[in-house]
This record gives sequence, structure tokens and C-alpha cells, in this order.
Amino acid sequence: MNATTADAIALEQPERPDLDKGLGAAGMFGFGAAILATLLYVAYSVYSDAAAAGVHATAFLPFILLFIALLIALGFEFVNGFHDTANAVATVIYTNSMPANYAVVWSGFFNFLGVLLSTGAVAFGIVSLLPVELILQVGSNSGFAMVFSLLIAAIVWNLATWYFGIPSSSSHTLIGSIIGVGIANAMLHGKSGTAGVDWSKATEIGYALLLSPLLGFTVAALLFLAMKTLIRNRALYEAPKGNTPPPWWIRALLIFTCTGVSFAHGSNDGQKGMGLIMLILIGTVPTAYALNRAVPEKYVQEFVVNSNAAEAALAAHGGGPNPAVATSPQDARRAVTAYIADKKLSSGTLPALGALIDQVETQVSGYGSLAKVPAAATENMRNDMYLASEAIKRLGKEETLAFSETEAKNLKTYKESLDSATRFIPTWVKIAVAFALGLGTMIGWKRIVVTVGEKIGKTHLTYAQGASAELVAMGTIGAADMLGLPVSTTHVLSSGVAGTMAANRSGLQMSTIRNLLMAWVLTLPVSILLAGGLYALLSAIF
Repeated sequence: MNATTADAIALEQPERPDLDKGLGAAGMFGFGAAILATLLYVAYSVYSDAAAAGVHATAFLPFILLFIALLIALGFEFVNGFHDTANAVATVIYTNSMPANYAVVWSGFFNFLGVLLSTGAVAFGIVSLLPVELILQVGSNSGFAMVFSLLIAAIVWNLATWYFGIPSSSSHTLIGSIIGVGIANAMLHGKSGTAGVDWSKATEIGYALLLSPLLGFTVAALLFLAMKTLIRNRALYEAPKGNTPPPWWIRALLIFTCTGVSFAHGSNDGQKGMGLIMLILIGTVPTAYALNRAVPEKYVQEFVVNSNAAEAALAAHGGGPNPAVATSPQDARRAVTAYIADKKLSSGTLPALGALIDQVETQVSGYGSLAKVPAAATENMRNDMYLASEAIKRLGKEETLAFSETEAKNLKTYKESLDSATRFIPTWVKIAVAFALGLGTMIGWKRIVVTVGEKIGKTHLTYAQGASAELVAMGTIGAADMLGLPVSTTHVLSSGVAGTMAANRSGLQMSTIRNLLMAWVLTLPVSILLAGGLYALLSAIF
């Protein structure tokens, strides 16, 4: 074979992209400056919010714990960035659509935007899995043990799977950690392990995590086959030649899908850290963060109207004053807490909830504004609002009550009023999480990118395969975000790539598929054991 022929063949073969080109000296300086700026911004924001709420750092221990907990929470999002978002850039890198060092910066930026523009629904969906007694006592020793256990367990498993280049799910890990803490907390209090978790919510989230990779595999395969039928362009179904970029329209499609997956990943996964950070803030600085002091002026007037409508709905089903049932604030809280924890409706549940609603209404109308609620009353008011909201959500599942359409609507509207006061995320929290996730995207991505790009199928990724997998991942994660459900970017995209390889009869590397399945199977039990063990240990220490 002469040299000319050899050179021609070499140009026809796809080359492995350059994955070792870094950000350069200027990029690393900017990276370090961004981290420092984020930490200073977080510290200033906490200080500013605390000062505005009348909190002064006379006791340093809570603020030290707060700083450590925030560092760990942002560390979780940082690890999440390079662990999960590597999936978004693998397709553009392995199709020569973007150089690796540009792709990770591009993806990091759209992760940042995704977090900033997220709704918060996923954040509070995750938090609602936790035992109600721990959420009500997030500032206690048990509350700190809970938060540290969740975050450390999730980071440890994410780092372990990243080290071996296995695309595992951060969502799976965090859900398992929450379940582990719930089980351990129940057992430490002499209850059955099954009593410590909202299993209905866990099942709902479990279905999302279970079905999303199956959906990714199937839909990506079908989309790829549809493209082969409808778009008769041979170049679309061939591997890149040498290191030349694809035709402009294919390149634009692949960059668009990478952008969409990065944005959707930020919007969905970034919220998990937000929810945990809010628990940390409520536990350490409740005066500043237990209630949303930025609600509009008309809030109080609307809240009173919604409270009266909710009380009327409960009264129509036996929730009015009942002389046989004690309805002091303490007894009402105890009864409603027991209902949420045990999920057993009793004759005293509705009267207790009615009394709790009346108590909250009296406080809100009496102070005239959430901004005027004194420090001593903030935490109790927030807990009462949270209990009432969770109880109303649970009542919607009680078929024996048979609320009318109007009654159900009034209860839902009242719940929304409660949630607007307790389920909020300050702008600085979004920005901090956005920075952590976006910066994490730019570090450590190589291991997972190599697995997705080289080790799932037996042939090089083609343009159509990359576009199909990314389009499905973008749509699935975006839909889950609108529904308030966490899904795994890793599972959806990896299974999508596998689906296109199967549809193209390219063959699958079974060793990688086996590792993916093992990680998918082991993540829940391992994270449950890790978080549960850590919670038991930290509960004994704190």
C-alpha cells in the first residue's frame, strides 16, 4: 500500500477527539475567580438577609455549621455537574461538532441558565420525601445529622462511580439517601423502617426514574429509525471522517440538542441542591428564611379569604369545632403531624386541621404582613403552614371524604397560599447552585464522556444517533421538570445512545451495559445504606 492510499484511508477513519485540551491559563484563572466570587456572594447574601431580618451573629456556631453545610451542598451540585452533564457534551464532541474544551464551557453556561430559570417544583418534591418530624426540626441536632448524611452519602457514591467512569444517576443517589435517612430515623425511634418515608411520593418518583431510561432507549431507537426512513441523506448515518466537522445543518442540530439537554439538566437536577440548601437555611437562620418575607402586599388579604374558604370546606365534612376533641394549638399540631406521618384519617383530624388553619389565619392577619412576623414566632408559623399544606395534600387522596369540586378547588387555592409563604427559593441560592453546577461541568467530565462516546456501542457514534439520543433526553427531562419529577440525565441519555446502536444493529458493548445496569441496580440500596448508617452515626455524635 503506498503512502497516498494510506493517507486517504486515515482520513476516512473517525479519530478520537482531543479530550486533553484544557481551558488554558486564562480559563483556569477565570475558573478560580468564579469560585471565589461565588463563595463571597453566598457569604454576603446570608449576612445581608440575616441582618435584614434582625439576626446578628452573636453565636458563631450556627453560622459555622451553616457555612460548612452550604459548602457540602454546593459540592454536591459541583460533583453533579461533571458527573451528569458529561452526557450532554459527549455527542457533540464525538461527532466533531464542537471541540471538547469549547463544548464543556458551552454546556456549563446553559446549565447555569437552566438552574436560574427553574420553577422549584422538583426541589420541594424531593424535600417532601423526608420524614415530617425531621422537616419540622431542621434546626435541631437530628436536622443537621439528616442534611449532612444526605449530602455526604450522595457525594461519596457519585465520586465512586465517576472514578470508574460509570454513568450513574445523581437523582437515584439522592432519592436513596433520603429513603435511608427516613428508615434510620424511624428505627432509631422504635418504629418500623417503612414508617419513615412517604412511600406514595417515593413510588411516584421511583416510576419516573424507572421508566425514563426505558423511554429513552425505546423512543431514541424509534426516532432513529424514523429519521432513516424520512431523511435520505447518507452522511447523516455515517461516522465522522477524520476530525472534520459535519455539514453545517447537522452540526447546528447537534449543538441545539446539546444546548437543550444542558439547559434541561440544569433546570431539573439543579433543583435538588436548592431544596437541601433551603432546609439548611431554615434550620440555621429560621428568622431570615423560614418565611417568604417578599410576598406582595395583597397577600394577607387573599390569605384570609382563602383560609375562610378552606375552613368552610372542612366544616362541611365534620371539620368544624368539636367540643369532644381538644383543639389547642399544641394538640392541633400533634394530631395533624400524626396524620401526615401515619396517613390514618381519624375523627379528630379535620377538627385539628381546622383549628390549625384558624390559628395561622389569626397570626397572619394579626401581624399584617409576613415581613412583620417577629423572630420568636417565625419558625412555629412556618411549621404550622407546612403542616397544613401537607395535610391538605394528603386529604386529596382520601376517597371517603368526597370533596365537591368547589371544595377541592378552595382547598387547593389555600394550599397554594401556604406554599407561596414557605416554598420559595431566594435568587442568590439559584445563582450559587447555578455556578456550582455550571463550573462542575467544566471539571472531570472526561471519564463519563469516554464511556458514552466509545464504550456503549461497538461502532463510532454517528450524527443521527447523537441527535436522536439528545432530542429524546432533552424532551424527557424537560417534561419531567414541568411535572415536578426528578429524572436521571445519565440514564436517559445513555439508554438513548444504546437504543440508537441497537436500532442501527451496530452492536452493544455488553461489559459497559452490564456496568450501567449494575450501577442502576446498586445505586438505591448502596445510597440507602450509606445515608442510613451516616445518620445513625451523626445522630449519636450531635
